[in-house]
Amino acid sequence: MPDVKHQERAQLAKSMSPLAIWALAFGSIVGWGAFIMPGFRFLPQSGPIGACIGFAIGGIMLMFVAISYGRVVGIYPVAGGAFSFSYAVFGSTLAFICGWALVLGYLSIIALNATALVLLTRFLLPHVLEFGYLYQIAGWNIYLGELLFLESVLILFWYLNHRGADVVGKVQVGLALTLATGVAMLLCGAWMSPTAEISNLQPFFSEKHSWIASIAAVVAIAPWLYVGFDTIPQAAEEFKFKPAFATMLMVVAIICGILVYSLLTLAVAIVMPYTTLLAMDTPWHTGVVARDALGEVGSIILALAVLSAILTGINGFYVASSRLLFSMGRARILPVWFSSLHKKHKTPHNALLFTLAIVMIAPFFGREVLSWVVDMSSIGTIIAYFFASYSAYRIICHRQDIFGGAGPKICALLGCLSSLICLGLLTIPASPAAIGKESWFALIVWVLLGAAFYLLRLKDVRAFPESERAYMILGDSQLGDLRK
Repeated sequence: MPDVKHQERAQLAKSMSPLAIWALAFGSIVGWGAFIMPGFRFLPQSGPIGACIGFAIGGIMLMFVAISYGRVVGIYPVAGGAFSFSYAVFGSTLAFICGWALVLGYLSIIALNATALVLLTRFLLPHVLEFGYLYQIAGWNIYLGELLFLESVLILFWYLNHRGADVVGKVQVGLALTLATGVAMLLCGAWMSPTAEISNLQPFFSEKHSWIASIAAVVAIAPWLYVGFDTIPQAAEEFKFKPAFATMLMVVAIICGILVYSLLTLAVAIVMPYTTLLAMDTPWHTGVVARDALGEVGSIILALAVLSAILTGINGFYVASSRLLFSMGRARILPVWFSSLHKKHKTPHNALLFTLAIVMIAPFFGREVLSWVVDMSSIGTIIAYFFASYSAYRIICHRQDIFGGAGPKICALLGCLSSLICLGLLTIPASPAAIGKESWFALIVWVLLGAAFYLLRLKDVRAFPESERAYMILGDSQLGDLRK
């Protein structure tokens, strides 16, 4: 490499252990949906067996993407994940598109996890926080008490992230272990219930759809179910271990996610005939099963498990979104303000402040509107996964001296194919998992905002030398033949 003098490159401190990194991914994958969605989506649209097959197929598809990420992390252990890898292969413009898509996904998941706290308090502590009625939006009532509670939680986790990755890692490990313990206790309670019968799982597939459509309904949302494994590449610059170990951590986190989603869905369906359960007028089917199987203790265990799942999601995506924004700022694709590190804690404090500002606004729009944004952001996440998988393919082809053989290239191509299948299932109108018109409208707005923002930044982006940008993103100013 030529002896070139570069500008100073801000770097994150190496402070996260393998256990903390696994907890980051596992806690981000297993969010509130694992506990709330069985009665509202998985069982009605897929049936218990159809849902479990869908979890497994979707998880395996995402494993190919994770393996692709892991290969590239071994070469470029830097913050930014798919954004950084896309830059190495495609350049600034497509890297911005990838990063813009991921930013929305990460921020909206933080916001949706926060509103899931409201669902939890309304079920466990009805009317306690429902004071100071303000307005209704898309059928969702907004209360001052709930807003104050949500904003307090968001500020708390901003502060923890501000204090340093080592603090975040310890908190994440504690919450992830609480989550895993709670899930195990709920599963044992449900399966050991006197009324638990295998016959309660019939019909195995949705009565509304064919068995293929039942499975496809879950496979299509696999990127949403397992989003969170990619928090690991976002934190790659902070590993206190060999970057190559990241692949195994991502795959293990996805396998844990498959097991939790599957076993929780079966647990909800097995205590009583699940068709009877779905016919009940209840705000939370999982809560009904927990109480039936374990009594009031079951409600407490469930509350702790769900609370841990929500908080690990908020914490994990604070890490992911701030590292992505930090990397984009370091590249001068976003304003350099985003790349500033706190002098004492070495955290991307400006990126964290921006994240806090955005997610504090989101609860004012209500949960239903946020769900439209999350459905739309799934498309952006899938596009980013395609970019990451194809970038991995190109990098693997370029570095055969390291990777050798056809296996790594086949995994990368399967990651690309998996991404395209999920994209089709979400966008083809005839698909059982196609997003609604509200989500399409939100997607169009986000694309237009991204185009306008990038055009405003274009002059500054072009003014920054490309070799300097490559150094800032990847720590390497020589991209070789990657873009040929």
